[in-house]
Parts: sequence; structure tokens; C-alpha cells
Amino acid sequence: MTEQEHNLQHGPEDGRIVGAAPVGASDEASAAVAVREMFSSIAPRYDLLNHVLSMNVDRLWWNRTARAFRPILSRKNAQVLDICCGTGDMTFALHRRMTQRSGGLVGADFSHPMLVRAAQKDGGKDIRWIEADALNLPFGDSRFDLVTAAFGFRNLANYDRGLAEIYRILTPEGEVGILDFGEPTGLIGAVYRLYFRHVLPAIGTIISGVRGPYAYLPRSVQRFPPPSEMLERMRAVGFREVSWMPYSFGIAGLYRGRK
Repeated sequence: MTEQEHNLQHGPEDGRIVGAAPVGASDEASAAVAVREMFSSIAPRYDLLNHVLSMNVDRLWWNRTARAFRPILSRKNAQVLDICCGTGDMTFALHRRMTQRSGGLVGADFSHPMLVRAAQKDGGKDIRWIEADALNLPFGDSRFDLVTAAFGFRNLANYDRGLAEIYRILTPEGEVGILDFGEPTGLIGAVYRLYFRHVLPAIGTIISGVRGPYAYLPRSVQRFPPPSEMLERMRAVGFREVSWMPYSFGIAGLYRGRK
């Protein structure tokens, strides 16, 4: 096994997870390709599956996250980027709370079919959709006042590089908001894990007709660093005032930080 393969599967010598590791991926490049192909394959049913599998709670999470950044979104000429935007639901939640809309909102994803779906849904809103890799964003330094990622950061092939790229493109005092799944504890956690690891993949596979993405989903959540480690990673990159706010008993949560 090469060093890259070892690090992808097990993390470097300090035991830290590097990033997402879909089945069959041997390095960061192949992991990124596998993730892009998985999500592109379910783009036509992605919205339906999200709402069905979350019982529409996902809408509450997106809106709660957007409300958390109201002070930035209400600024005149605020520049906002939603990375790993998928079909745009987080982007639309941000758009609804931007009081000064002047083309300052961008949604970016590296899956073309996802972006096509987002553009079909936007109803002519002043949102720019850009096909881009979150680990290599086509923007200059200190470009955005706010960068968000909703349920996509977990799928990056390298979490630390993703955080560093977000930090790079944020303006001084700019903020990041990463909304992603977690693993609750106690009785709720036990019920959640039963549903998430067994029921959800079965339903997702039936509705989408594709097995891979919904078998990958619970594994990706289990692999994702716990809040304490994610906050440590954010501090290591340079973010300050970092925090984690659990949603729905910790099933999801919002990581925040300031440049």
C-alpha cells in the first residue's frame, strides 16, 4: 500500500482523517472523481430524496443557517459564495435574506448536472452558478464576505485544504458557515444510526435507482471528524471565534468561524 493510499484510508501518522474516501478511491484525485460521479448520477432525484429522507427537516436547517448570517447578508453589496452548492437549496436560502441583491451571490459545485438543476430552479434570480472544485476555487484572495457549504464539505477529498481555500478567499473579518451531518449520542443517536445506516440507504437506492451514493452517505458521516476536531482544524488554518451549533439534537450542526 502506498503512503497516499494509507493516508486516504487511515489518515496520516497523527491519526487525523484527511478527507472523503469513497470505496475504490486510492488517492485524493480518485476520491474527488468518485464523489463527483456519485452526485452527478443522482442529480435528477436529488431534491426529492433530500426532502423525503430528512422528512423536510433539511429546509429548516438551510433557513436556520441563512438566518445566522443575517448581519452579513443585509449589507449593501455583500459578496457571498455557497460552495458544494448542489442543486442550490442553501444558495436560495441565502438569496432570500440578501437585502441588497446586486449579483453578489455565487453558487459553485463541481458536478455539472447538479448545477444544471440549480439553474433550472432559480427562476431568473440574480445568482451566478459556477462549475468549480472547492479545493481549487477560481477566485482571487479576499474576495467574499461569507462562504457557506451545506452538506458538501464532508465530501471534500482534503478537509484542511478545503478550509485553507475558504480562508484564502474570505475578506478580512469574513465568515465561514459549514452545515453538515453529525452523530448524536444517547437513545436519539441509537435510533438515528439505525435509520441512517440501514433504512436511509435502502430507500435512497430504491427511489434513485443508484446504490453507490446512499451506501456511501452513512460511511461519510461516520468518517467525518467530530466537532471538537473540526474546530481544531479551523483554528489551525487561522480562523478565530470558531463555534459549533447542533441542530436537531446533533443530527446536523453549523460550524462557524471568522477570518
